[in-house]
Amino acid sequence: MAHHAPYADPGTPDVRSPWRYLWWLVRVQKWRVLAGAWWGTLSMCALMLPPYLISRAVEDGLRGGDRVALLGWCGALAAVAVGLALVFIARHSTMTKVRVDAALRTSQVVVRHVTGLGGVVRRKLSTGELTYLQNGDTARLAHALTSTGPGVGAVIAYAATAVLLVRISPLVAVVVLLGVPVLAVATGPVLKRLHAVEASYRQRQGELSSRAGDIVGGLRVLSGIGGKQAFESRFRSSSREVLEDGYRVSAWLSWVQALTWGLPALFLAVVTWIVARMVVAGAITVEDMLAVYLYVTTLTVPVTFFMEGADAIPRALVSARRVIDVLRLRPDEKDGDTGPLDVKTGALTVVVSANATVAREAVDRLPGVVADNDDYLFAGTVREAVSVGPHLDHELDEAVRAAAAVDVVEAMPDGLDSHLEAQGRNVSGGQRQRLRLVRALLSEPELLVLVEPTSALDAVTEAVVARRVRERRTGRTTVVVSSSPLWAGQADQVVHLEETR
Repeated sequence: MAHHAPYADPGTPDVRSPWRYLWWLVRVQKWRVLAGAWWGTLSMCALMLPPYLISRAVEDGLRGGDRVALLGWCGALAAVAVGLALVFIARHSTMTKVRVDAALRTSQVVVRHVTGLGGVVRRKLSTGELTYLQNGDTARLAHALTSTGPGVGAVIAYAATAVLLVRISPLVAVVVLLGVPVLAVATGPVLKRLHAVEASYRQRQGELSSRAGDIVGGLRVLSGIGGKQAFESRFRSSSREVLEDGYRVSAWLSWVQALTWGLPALFLAVVTWIVARMVVAGAITVEDMLAVYLYVTTLTVPVTFFMEGADAIPRALVSARRVIDVLRLRPDEKDGDTGPLDVKTGALTVVVSANATVAREAVDRLPGVVADNDDYLFAGTVREAVSVGPHLDHELDEAVRAAAAVDVVEAMPDGLDSHLEAQGRNVSGGQRQRLRLVRALLSEPELLVLVEPTSALDAVTEAVVARRVRERRTGRTTVVVSSSPLWAGQADQVVHLEETR
């Protein structure tokens, strides 16, 4: 069964600034965002109906002694409650789609860009950085888009409530209008401190993830040279530092949540005290006091969204900055060209060098997909481990054949659906090499760089792979780093590297 990516083309992101990137996430789904704003506005404004209906029921039904009116207003209140439930469901469903779209689109444009960078990724981005980018940063960007639905609705509901309160008491309306900005200012310093400690926590977490990957990858070497205990000690020390940062983040986050929920309650208490004094003084009626209380109680919902937005948007801007920094990466700008390699377009070039480091540095400067012998193989089925996108079965079969991996697949109990352990630990070195080659061929880049793709294969199999890769890549640019004459025999061009020449 073919697997499909969320979008055939996720679009071209605007990377000029974090704000522009967020705005791009809005523009690419503008109709869905508009629908979210509509449902958000309707849900927030509709929250004003129950206080009005309750005040009418009290005034006409209870104080007026009209049982029919009381039943009528109660019936209207029940109908509004049902309607509100449906509106909230529609709002939640729409905003979930908005957030998922933003998260998946960001993930897709990042993966698309990173896979085209070649060796630049290894030098400029750690595994921890990329992991957090795809998990933490995309989630924050998605959460910030809540401001386009309930956030818009909160602003409109806030204004509508102020208008209703003016009709009861201009003084109360002014208190409400000025109260929300005061709440935002009060939480500002705490939010700023939270964002600072989160930034430190995120950096340490990324470094720790990268170190863990390095230790796992080099565990056999560390054990052999007796360095495992030293690295374990360093890892434990770094883990404690990350833990302490995590505690600091939790402490400040607790303060933010306490203020987010506590300040609106305090605000409600102040307004209630003011209107109670006004009732005692005879400036407004009891019914008006009840209406004001219910309006302001309901207003705590949009006020909470205001305060959450004040927290979510700055976080999203930081995450957007990290995303666009990755999207701005280009293949080794420091060299200004592709280095010493003069690669012919649409040809198979074989690079031969006695110094593996020099050869690797040379091909890393090429703006294509680099497939190396130590590239990670993920756990899962063989099909999942080698697939890089939506592929038909015949495309996968052709890539398996080109990599001379048919016997590898057939030797496994369930073929392509057989389980493959992480890094292909349950297959041999030569089999792992051919599975990595299958994945590289399936990526179908315009420029594919293969680093020693057949070093673990026998001469017969290597000759087959070299011939079939040439056939499959006809018309596209392929660079192979190998000293094998079997590859040189298939090449359109052979480049010999001596030091940097």
